[in-house]
Amino acid sequence: MTIGREVHGEDRLALRWTVGDGSPRAYEALRLSLWGAWRLFGSKPHYVVCVRDVGAEEAARRTGAAPPGVRWLAVDRAQLPDFLEARLGAADAESAAWAFAPLRLFPDHFELAFDAHCILWQMPDGLSRWLADGRRCVIAEDVRAAFGCFADQCGAEPRSPVLRGLPPRFDLGAALRSVLAVHPDAALATAHDARGLQVAAASRPEAPYVVRLHEMTVCSPAPPHVPHLGRCGAYFAGLDAGPDVEGAAAHFDRLRETLLERVGLVAPPGRPAPRIFASTRP
Repeated sequence: MTIGREVHGEDRLALRWTVGDGSPRAYEALRLSLWGAWRLFGSKPHYVVCVRDVGAEEAARRTGAAPPGVRWLAVDRAQLPDFLEARLGAADAESAAWAFAPLRLFPDHFELAFDAHCILWQMPDGLSRWLADGRRCVIAEDVRAAFGCFADQCGAEPRSPVLRGLPPRFDLGAALRSVLAVHPDAALATAHDARGLQVAAASRPEAPYVVRLHEMTVCSPAPPHVPHLGRCGAYFAGLDAGPDVEGAAAHFDRLRETLLERVGLVAPPGRPAPRIFASTRP
């Protein structure tokens, strides 16, 4: 499935998210992610939320007031490519593999995929370089390397697909197949396997640009994550799954007012609310 069209000038960027049957805080994180991206990139890009497990209308309802022009697209297993679905071996790997449903929506655009818990409010250097290049991918730095059975194709530096950008006309299917061909009998048995597959594919044929941890932290109260926000954004680890969901949720709640300010939904003390956000203020 592709829903892109020919690109002209500034109309060259598409942004996508994937969301399922998550918690209320996960949907709040998605709402803030949408507004942060809209404030950063404006109204010209395409904005699409791919929805699994719940209806598109229900996901939009749970998210609440979203930026104008966001499209909600229902996806199912039919959008997963056959060569990938055949390798899925566990539920957690399947959950991570939904980032590939469908492989690309806008093949002629710069296509930037966000995890629903990834919130940006300023432009990271790696993202700027990616948009100026048009040949290489971009991916986020991580706190530790965890690439599962594809570690031998990912390099030693920690990387994460919570933010992953593909340049125009990058053949993601071909890149994935080339990674899988190295391990013809390997199944995607864990979320780390699915992560390694994404990182390895985005590293072909050239090393990707990187959004660094000081720009976008992996934010949670549990080390090796950090409790503070980055200069440009944050990814909220463990908000919907993990060993300490309650702790991650409480941490998110403590930062919520700051996040609302960073994405422009609430003005800092002493300043008027931005006019473009006035009708969506919580």
